[in-house]
Amino acid sequence: MTDIAGHAGLKFAVYREHYDQIPRAKRVKEILEQDPEITHVAMVHSETTSGILNDIEAVGKVVKAAGKVFIVDAMSSFGGMEIPVKDWGIDFIISSANKCIQGVPGFSFIIARKDLLKVSEGKARSLSLDLYDQWKTMEADGKWRFTSPTHVVLAFAKAMEELEEEGGIPARHQRYADNNRLLIEKMKEMGIRPYIDAEHQGPIITTFFYPEHADFSFQEMYDYIKERGYAIYPGKVTEADTFRIGNIGEIYREDIEKLCSLMKDFLEERNR
Repeated sequence: MTDIAGHAGLKFAVYREHYDQIPRAKRVKEILEQDPEITHVAMVHSETTSGILNDIEAVGKVVKAAGKVFIVDAMSSFGGMEIPVKDWGIDFIISSANKCIQGVPGFSFIIARKDLLKVSEGKARSLSLDLYDQWKTMEADGKWRFTSPTHVVLAFAKAMEELEEEGGIPARHQRYADNNRLLIEKMKEMGIRPYIDAEHQGPIITTFFYPEHADFSFQEMYDYIKERGYAIYPGKVTEADTFRIGNIGEIYREDIEKLCSLMKDFLEERNR
């Protein structure tokens, strides 16, 4: 977000927390009181760097009480958990055709308050990312301004049908949450601890510390698991040796059990 704001030439302030801590609504309130020039607040819902789930509901209430515009990056959570947009004071929420929708990457979408969208006319600092102009074009003829990602739209439509068939967002969220709980449980049996505490762990992706006295590289572990049909992610937390495992997508209990079995086999082979 800071890179985007910087490239756009915006004036902005940054509130940072450690990787394993969520932004506090109380601190957001203090920042808004100290800097009345702030007009918009933007934050991520599900942070895939660590797997933490930020409290956008509490922050949204503070932002709206201060009369500011609230923008939520829900790229990794939309479709995988309930987000009562209006009740939580969200003015713009952004997500993608893939992730929890389980389509393929290729376009993003924004659910916006129409009055605030209209106010943005002429303010875009990018031609291709002019949201107002794109909305006006779609309102006129239902098309993208430039070449439409037709194959991605078809995949998105199919993915939405599959979401409904699964039981909607509540059912999908339950599956993801069950994946996450089972994964953490199985990893703990191998002495592998999650990086995020249970209170703030999201159901989307889980970061784990390396087991104590680990004598292997991530690449070795990755290759072993990849050769047997699964893929995991390297860690992004800079101060600790970690790796990450996604809980979303077409993943079920048997996949979690198989992955953990592979992890166990790998560790046992390394310790012989």
